[in-house]
Amino acid sequence: MLAAPINPSDLNMVQGTYALLPHLPSVGGNEGVGVVAEVGHHVSSVRPGDWVIPVDAALGTWRTEGVFSEEALVRVPSDISIVGAATLSVNPCTAYRLLSDYETLRPGDSVIQNASNSSVGQAVIQLAASLGITTINVVRDRPNLQSLVERLQDLGADHVITEEQLRKPEMKDLFKNCPRPRLALNCVGGKSTTEMLRHLDYGGTMVTYGGMAKQPVTIPVSALIFKNVKLCGFWVTQWKKDRYQNREEITKMIRDLCDLIRRGKLLPPPCTEWPLEDFSQALRDAQTPFLSRKQILIM
Repeated sequence: MLAAPINPSDLNMVQGTYALLPHLPSVGGNEGVGVVAEVGHHVSSVRPGDWVIPVDAALGTWRTEGVFSEEALVRVPSDISIVGAATLSVNPCTAYRLLSDYETLRPGDSVIQNASNSSVGQAVIQLAASLGITTINVVRDRPNLQSLVERLQDLGADHVITEEQLRKPEMKDLFKNCPRPRLALNCVGGKSTTEMLRHLDYGGTMVTYGGMAKQPVTIPVSALIFKNVKLCGFWVTQWKKDRYQNREEITKMIRDLCDLIRRGKLLPPPCTEWPLEDFSQALRDAQTPFLSRKQILIM
């Protein structure tokens, strides 16, 4: 292994609260990048020296070495950064599918999302910008709000608003210059979801892929009847499992994302790199609110 991040889903798995739990004893970590050291006689898809990332979750990437089946790995180019490769298989893949699979979005269309400074949120901003899609990005208020707004705008965010601003009547002014979103991306739940739904266009879709507030998604009946909105859930782990035997969609997605990374159109989230022996501090920082930095274990 070369490097592996610490994601919220990794922590949930360790805590025993995730939908997918490994058999114990187990190694933590669902994402990362490694370099192939040796291969068996019948292995044909990778060679020594290739960079590889996990296809599926629960591979156990917080380690220095491992022996895996070739079906569990997919090759990535070694001309992208180690951090870019290590953070590729979960959050950018989630963002890619969210923008591709639920609404037919064209340049000039808009998308609204909460948790916009999360790793998925930042990837959504950059992928949408590369497609000419406007993003309306909701974040929690915080002491360094202006710094966060500027950072998201640098990534390509068109509009950055707080959850408090989302609830105000002045929101209608935003839609004088921007079409109402056809797609809403929810990673929070609770009131944030309900408020986003109010601004969704007729017949639009809300996709829930997380629940950081640990509160239920509450949908007004009027939204279902009079606005004809659609509600969906997405879990990238299940999406990959469904395509485990036919990986053309997976390899195309990885190829597209690597091309964007190469062209500077998709940057990894701000990261702090830790040597593996400092994993305790890395885990503490990964659970610190408002830190807004991905913790990466360097092997």
